[in-house]
Amino acid sequence: MFACSSSQTAPAFAANPPCFCHSPLFVRLNSALTRKVLLQPILAASGSSKGAQAIGSKKVTAPGATSVPGAPVVFTNVRIFDGKSDKLHTGLRVRVEGETIKAIEPAEHPAITGAVTIDGRGRTLMPGLIDAHWHAMFATIPLSVLLTADVGYINHIAAAEAERTLMRGFTSVRDMAGPSFGLKRAIDEGVIRGPRIWPSGAMISQTSGHGDFRFTYEIPAARNAPLSRLDAIGCGTIADGVDEVLRRAREQLMLGASQLKLAAGGGTASNYDPLDSSQYTEAEFRAAVDAAENWGTYVAVHAYTPRAIRTAIKAGVRSIEHGQLMDDATAELIGEKDAWLSAQPFLNDDDAKPYPKGSPNRAKFLQIVQGTDIAYGLAIKHKLKTAWGTDTLFDQKLAARQGAQLAKMRRWYAAAEVLKMATRINGELLAMSGPRNPYPGQLGIVEVGALADLLVVDGDPISNLDLVADPHKNFLMIMKGGQVFKNALL
Repeated sequence: MFACSSSQTAPAFAANPPCFCHSPLFVRLNSALTRKVLLQPILAASGSSKGAQAIGSKKVTAPGATSVPGAPVVFTNVRIFDGKSDKLHTGLRVRVEGETIKAIEPAEHPAITGAVTIDGRGRTLMPGLIDAHWHAMFATIPLSVLLTADVGYINHIAAAEAERTLMRGFTSVRDMAGPSFGLKRAIDEGVIRGPRIWPSGAMISQTSGHGDFRFTYEIPAARNAPLSRLDAIGCGTIADGVDEVLRRAREQLMLGASQLKLAAGGGTASNYDPLDSSQYTEAEFRAAVDAAENWGTYVAVHAYTPRAIRTAIKAGVRSIEHGQLMDDATAELIGEKDAWLSAQPFLNDDDAKPYPKGSPNRAKFLQIVQGTDIAYGLAIKHKLKTAWGTDTLFDQKLAARQGAQLAKMRRWYAAAEVLKMATRINGELLAMSGPRNPYPGQLGIVEVGALADLLVVDGDPISNLDLVADPHKNFLMIMKGGQVFKNALL
């Protein structure tokens, strides 16, 4: 806090210090002032002080949301899809108090004084949808813009898409790479509207890996070279060797990652890594796994091929993102280790990623498409814990098809199984973040004590899964955390 201008120095315990600045009394006073004046703002910013915790935990009504402080919300005259059953439940009403479901009780019970009643008129009440592989910062912005635009512009694009995501009925997303920490905070504090976000932070990649978007003229990189563009803005981070992987993993945890994401093999969006390439060694994966487990959470990896998946699983990785090119033995290993498969319905259809015809990226995408049916077949055969997500990147039109991507899952599963996957099952994957879970509480189910993330659907999505493909028409009410963000139940 204070410093002596004299060049004379002496140890604090000297019998005759040269000036008051070096006396034990001054040292104690200076230390106390430093903690009070300099450290307290840092603690407040991080939410470590009691005052900061009170501010940070205060429930704020998001713009456009409605809530009546202290008033219960009661859903009546609804059929309930609870996230667990294959059929809809009738004859019940659901009471929400605060952020949670307080009661599910017979519809004929006496009316609750002071409650806000939402009459579903025979429509379906169900949990909010969950996308287990979303990119909140990258979903709509073209890669060329991401690599060049001002960071403030990128955040505004992401904020606009976050509201659209919520209005599509997706009340929670697991963000699988990107600098979404600020976006998450703005949503949680009610500054903007959007889904709950489980952030991974920057995807950790080896040099030449799926997350290395440097230009070739930047190679070889000098030891004192500045950070790459995507490294600098927190989109991805390049780490080689056990020590660097450990360091980068710890950095993302410090920033608030609820889980870590590493690139274990080649991908379609990246330009330099062949699809069959395996990335990182078992020891490097283990470094990230150790860092995550020390914080009570887990590591997920981008991987398609057997070798990439097996190396990661052997190191303790808990979630395989994609997996389209895995074989039977690899699927069996995933099941034996009780790991997750977080898969996406990549098909060569109208929702195919728009890589230029004849480009290497397009060829890699078509190779992945050929494995999609096989991967889902293996997941069903080995009864793998299978999550659903979209992995939408760089395409506003495709982002708007988020619900349609869910509907096409009926190619492999019954409608009720698809809905359970996008609600309760994905909620179980989110909960695997343990103490790093930013939203403690059950999600993806309609059950007493669960968080009140709810939709009212105009129809029966079990009988007609296509209802989720047109959320603006068919989702008449959207609630997140007890706040109503849309109510078209007129």
